[in-house]
Amino acid sequence: MSLLKETLLVFTDLDGTLLDIHTYDWRPASAWLDKLQDHQIPVILCSSKTAAETLEIQQDLGLEGLPFIAENGAVIQLDVRWDDHPDAPRLINGTPHSEICDVINPLRARDGYKFTTFDDVDERVIGEWTGLNRERSALARLHEASVTLIWRDSDEQMTKFEAELAQMGFKFIQGARFWHILDARGGKDQAVNWLIDEYRKREGFVPTTIGLGDGPNDAPLLDNVDYAVVVKSINRLGIRLQEDIPERVYHTQQAGPEGWREGLDHFLSGPRHTT
Repeated sequence: MSLLKETLLVFTDLDGTLLDIHTYDWRPASAWLDKLQDHQIPVILCSSKTAAETLEIQQDLGLEGLPFIAENGAVIQLDVRWDDHPDAPRLINGTPHSEICDVINPLRARDGYKFTTFDDVDERVIGEWTGLNRERSALARLHEASVTLIWRDSDEQMTKFEAELAQMGFKFIQGARFWHILDARGGKDQAVNWLIDEYRKREGFVPTTIGLGDGPNDAPLLDNVDYAVVVKSINRLGIRLQEDIPERVYHTQQAGPEGWREGLDHFLSGPRHTT
């Protein structure tokens, strides 16, 4: 049986997965991107990036109009064809960015937690952290329902901070390079399942799903798809999945877009799933 058919959905993380973690290059993945487009298979970006950033990256990749998941699931952009949907064009999950800031800034002042958010610095500094140009760095600051930060304190303080956030209905999750705070009701898992259900209702089929990711914050994505590709990561903790079995999960030998290509080669060009 071939997975390469119109009922397939591909959900993918960006930095360190489809995009090189240092250069943001995706060219090693371009042949698969073209092939998926030829087969009318949606490639749904699923990232910690802001919606403003993701819209630009969609354009770079030729994926305009498709749904995407931003801010680790706190923001869901709908398919452009679903303009009659009550949440079109974009669904915000949970607490807005400004209200999260109103929670964490007093906590930092009271308990002395050491961290630096994207709101604390300008585009130049974000560019130094990320390697993005000034324009893309400005887009990286346009959070709608999460906060991105660099943690600069001890593990003990982090445990305390995370517990305080949890009591107030927020979660603290680690990406490939940064930490993120969002409403506990959001998440990549919730967003993936919401989009799968929308495809089922609007397109009239139950999708087969493949997910690709490299960071700890991708585990909820990879746990909620049929087939998962764990792309080799710079993160020392890696990804721990609930059902990490060879029939469902493939761990790549290569990182970034080379690993992305390797993972799709495995599931879509392998002997069990010939095209």
